[in-house]
Amino acid sequence: MVLNVSGHNQEKSEEIMEAANKHWEFDDFNEYNNELSASGESSLCGGKTEEEFAEEISEAIWKVNGAFCTVQVDATYLEDLPCETYMPDEDSYKRFLEKEKED
Repeated sequence: MVLNVSGHNQEKSEEIMEAANKHWEFDDFNEYNNELSASGESSLCGGKTEEEFAEEISEAIWKVNGAFCTVQVDATYLEDLPCETYMPDEDSYKRFLEKEKED
């Protein structure tokens, strides 16, 4: 999960970081040009979607910020990544056996 917060009240940066960490275990936050950014690996639980998580953490940040600020959440769903499935068949096994005989 990657979190970027921009346009926030810089005096509230510490509180924003604390609020975000209550929702996700982020690694160190970086602050540059009035933008906070952090990333961290963990798992959503309880059937919560990435969109629900983004809404929840945005609301927590807006609450401590006291006003709107831009909250960007980049999430990767690790349990169902796009993938290619390979399942060698019996012919593949026969080719394997032939190779074994040759060696």
